[in-house]
Amino acid sequence: MSQTLLLILVGVFGFVVVAGVGWAFAGGASSQRNVIKRAQSIGGSHPRDPRRRAGPAALTQEARRRQILNSLRDQERKQKRARLALGSKLRQAGLSVSVQQFWMAASVLGALVFVLAFLVRVNPFVALGLGAACAFGLPLWILGFLVSRRAKQFTASFSDAMDIVVRGIKSGLPVHDCLKIIGRETPEPLAGEFRRLVENIAMGLTLDQALDKLYESMPTSEVRFFSIVMAIQQKTGGNLAEALNNLSTVLRSRKLMREKIKALSSEATASAMIIGALPPGVVILICVTTPSYMAPMFTDHRGWLMLGGSAFWMGLGIFVMSRMINFKF
Repeated sequence: MSQTLLLILVGVFGFVVVAGVGWAFAGGASSQRNVIKRAQSIGGSHPRDPRRRAGPAALTQEARRRQILNSLRDQERKQKRARLALGSKLRQAGLSVSVQQFWMAASVLGALVFVLAFLVRVNPFVALGLGAACAFGLPLWILGFLVSRRAKQFTASFSDAMDIVVRGIKSGLPVHDCLKIIGRETPEPLAGEFRRLVENIAMGLTLDQALDKLYESMPTSEVRFFSIVMAIQQKTGGNLAEALNNLSTVLRSRKLMREKIKALSSEATASAMIIGALPPGVVILICVTTPSYMAPMFTDHRGWLMLGGSAFWMGLGIFVMSRMINFKF
């Protein structure tokens, strides 16, 4: 009975470690709360504040700030729904598979890992834990990696797209033609998303609705800022070229800050990778050079318990380090 319990614990620990590491690197807390707080610090004063009754200009500015704040809250709710839905993640990753096909492929992968582990005479409970981890943790981690990589590629060229719109408007082109130019001249995935945006407008959707569709497939801060600028310009008017030029400047500043943070945190990232790879690397090295020295850890029940506990704490440490070096802004 105790042997079966130890085997179950080892299998559960293996599943928790792999699935936890996959979730730690695939997921992440939303950075939109910081944007909401900054917007509230700008326009979140109480409406009964007598300092806001200075005149019509102050009231107009207060209304614009409230409108921006409401737009940010709406986009925050939409982004949360987009992050939770697996189908939305598949679209964000640029995959043309359905949710059912994704889970079928994940189940096949988990079954193959279980069968291979069973054929090499791994304990059935351990093989079951590895199969479950590869069926649930590994596919979600890969999906999160694809979403993150595609979002980075999209963001890298988005400020150039804003410059195309600004130059097109200054030369007399309508906004719709500028969006078509972006769909033809910019690299993927930016070109594909803007081609879909133009197609949605051609199918009868308004610009706001088409931008909402764009945000669902690419929920980034840059798309949200662009949607807010276009919505406010349609409702209040103004110089769209100047507003988009300012937006392009802000996006380039954000990109510069992102690269600076990445450079400053590179030492911590390298240290975390070394610390995370050192214990399993030492175990593998000892198993290769002196197999008899590590044999009791794999044959004795106490060794299984020690390995399971070590794997759990190692996964927890990797999770904490990933949160410490993963800056959200």
